[in-house]
Amino acid sequence: MMQSSEHARSYYRATANAMPERAVLDADLDADVCVIGGGFTGVNTAIELAQRGLSVILLEARRIGWGASGRNGGQLIRGIGHDVSGFAKYIGEEGVAYLERAGIDSVALVGERIREHGIDCDLRWGFCELANTPAQFAAFTREQEHLAQLGYTPETRLVPRHAMAQVVDSTVYAGGLVDMGSGHLHPLNLVLGEARVAEALGVRIFEHSPVLELIHGDRVQVRCASGTVRAGHLVLACNAHLEELEPCLSGKVLPAGSYIIATEPLSETQARQLIPQNLALCDQKIGLDYYRLSADRRLLFGGACHYSGRDPADIAAYMQPKMLKVFPQLANTAIEFQWGGKIGITANRFPQVGRLQQYPNVFYAQGYSGHGLNVTHWCARLLAEGIHAGQSRGLDLFSRVPHMTFPGGKLLRSPLLALGMLGLRLRGLVAG
Repeated sequence: MMQSSEHARSYYRATANAMPERAVLDADLDADVCVIGGGFTGVNTAIELAQRGLSVILLEARRIGWGASGRNGGQLIRGIGHDVSGFAKYIGEEGVAYLERAGIDSVALVGERIREHGIDCDLRWGFCELANTPAQFAAFTREQEHLAQLGYTPETRLVPRHAMAQVVDSTVYAGGLVDMGSGHLHPLNLVLGEARVAEALGVRIFEHSPVLELIHGDRVQVRCASGTVRAGHLVLACNAHLEELEPCLSGKVLPAGSYIIATEPLSETQARQLIPQNLALCDQKIGLDYYRLSADRRLLFGGACHYSGRDPADIAAYMQPKMLKVFPQLANTAIEFQWGGKIGITANRFPQVGRLQQYPNVFYAQGYSGHGLNVTHWCARLLAEGIHAGQSRGLDLFSRVPHMTFPGGKLLRSPLLALGMLGLRLRGLVAG
C-alpha cells in the first residue's frame, strides 16, 4: 500500500511548530556531501558537517521528520541498544567503556543542541525504568551502582513497590529506578527545529525528492526524478525506510511497527495523580510499554513491536487494552489520536554505523532498535568526524561490531521473524 507523503495524523503533527514546505530537487547540483534522509540522523549529520565547513545537500523522500524521528515516543533515555558488555570480544573492555559513556553523553548532546539553539520542543527531565518482576527490580540496584562507577552525576534513586505511587499511579510494577538525567520531549518539533538550524548553517534541504538510483564513483551521483546531486561523500540515513536503495544494508535492518495512542487532555488533578513527577516511564518487556504526559496533559501511551510488516487495522483498539492494564482508571477517558510507524531493529539490538567496504566514500547509520532519539545524534557526530577528518575512534568502534543479515530475503524477512518471536512467546521465553 502506498504511504502518504505527509506526516502521520499524530498528536505531534497536530501540535507541531512551523512546517515549511521545501522545494523538490529539480536541478543538477554539486556538494561536498549528500545526505539521504530527513530524520534525526540525516539532519544532525548535516548540522555537524556544515559546522565543519562542508557543503551539504539533504534529500528527503517525503517531509522532514516524516519517519520515526517525528512520530516516536519522545523518550530521551540514556543507553545505546541493549547491554553492550557482550561486544567486548570485538572492541575490548576499553571499547565497551566508550559505548557506555556514549550512551550517557549522547543524551547530554541532545540537551545541548536544544539549549544552544533555543529549540521549542517541550523538553522535561526525569525518567523512571519500571520493573515488571522482583528480579528486574533487584537488577536496578546493580545498574545504579554501575552508573555511579561510570561517574554519572544526575540524581538516580530506587523506588520500591510500596512507594511506586510517588512516580506512577499503577499497581502492576515491582519497583522502579528514577533517573533525572533522562527525560522526554516533542520529537517532531525537535527535528523541525534542527532542520532550521541546518539551513541557517547553509545546508540545502529538498523534500518530496525520493532517490531513484545511486551511481558510485569518486563522486557519487544521487539521481532523483528531476535532478541529480554529485557529491564527494554520501550518507545513507534512511534507517527503517532504506528499502532496496542499498541492498547490502537493507537486509541487516528489520522495519518493525510500534504504535502510540494519546488520550484527551486530563485535568491537572488527574495528570498529577497519574504521573506525579511528570516523568517518562518505560517497562522491561520485549514488546515494552512506554508512556508519558504531553505538555497539554494528555497521556501518550506506546508500545508493541510488530515484526509481521502489517499494522493493526485499528491502532486504538489494539493499544487501549494495554493502557488499561496499567491504568484501569482511564476506562472512560477518550482516545483522541492514534498512530504508528516503523523503527529499525537489528538482530543484536545494536546500531549499525560505518562506511561501505566496497564504496569507502559512502557512510551510513541505522538500526537504533528503540534508542534512536539520543543515539542518532551521537552517530551523526561520528559520521561527520569520519567524513571531515578521515577517521573517528567512535566510528571505528561501532564498525567493529558484526551484524547478521536477516534470513528470508525482502519478502520473507518479516514473516519469518514474526513466526520466530511467536514461538518464543508460546514457550514463555519472551514477554508479549
